[in-house]
Amino acid sequence: MIILVFHSDIYMLSDLTTLHPTTRFSDRVENYAKFRPSYPEEIISFLEKTNGVNKRQRIVDIGSGTGIFSELFLKRGYQVIGIEPNENMRKAAEHKLAQFPGFTSRSHQAEHTGLRTHSVDLVTVAQAFHWMEPVATKKEFLRILRPGGSIALAWNLRLKHTPFLHGYETLKARFGVDYHASKMVNEDAIKNFYDPMTVIVHSFPNIQLLDFDSLKGQLLSASYIPLPGHPLYDNMIDELVHLFVTHNTSGFVQMEYETKLYVNVVNAN
Repeated sequence: MIILVFHSDIYMLSDLTTLHPTTRFSDRVENYAKFRPSYPEEIISFLEKTNGVNKRQRIVDIGSGTGIFSELFLKRGYQVIGIEPNENMRKAAEHKLAQFPGFTSRSHQAEHTGLRTHSVDLVTVAQAFHWMEPVATKKEFLRILRPGGSIALAWNLRLKHTPFLHGYETLKARFGVDYHASKMVNEDAIKNFYDPMTVIVHSFPNIQLLDFDSLKGQLLSASYIPLPGHPLYDNMIDELVHLFVTHNTSGFVQMEYETKLYVNVVNAN
């Protein structure tokens, strides 16, 4: 049993799986699939231009979750293998992306993908790299990549420059359980992961308009946010209602992100 202390209150967690990266989103799948932001379509064009990514190549999306990032490529006619260890999230992706014949889904982990050596041209990881063991993951990615292949890491990073965005961040920090787990981008870890490869870093604007139900659903999709029945839940939702009422325009609030993409420079030779 673990004792967690937050805001001078003590809560008991008897199920260790709630803290494990491969299971901690299992009770969030519906909200995750519906309300998490997608990624700018410009990412595909950028990778095509800078790294020569094309539809003849084999793409694997590691930690593919509910298929949000994979769908960007599938809509453009690419074939994608999704690697996702969380059964509930993987099944959600399989259901959502069933319309795309180019999508294949497999139950593996980043450190052991089950793919053949030198069988992949592009490895993508969106919003999931911080859950992976970096040394074993790097070894596996280099094993499955063909010579001249690319590794692309992407994050939607929520901005904080407006009163609404600042208030939302404050709410998540106040009520979040194990909130430190959400600190996703570690520049040193990323640099070490790519070393000795040279890395391009590019940013894209990304904006979501959310009504209250969508805002609430996105909040509850975070693995560290209390769910109904938790002692903090009701107060959290009361504050979310107040935040929305204060800052909405015509029934919507604007969630703004910087989508950050890291990708290795591919040698043209």
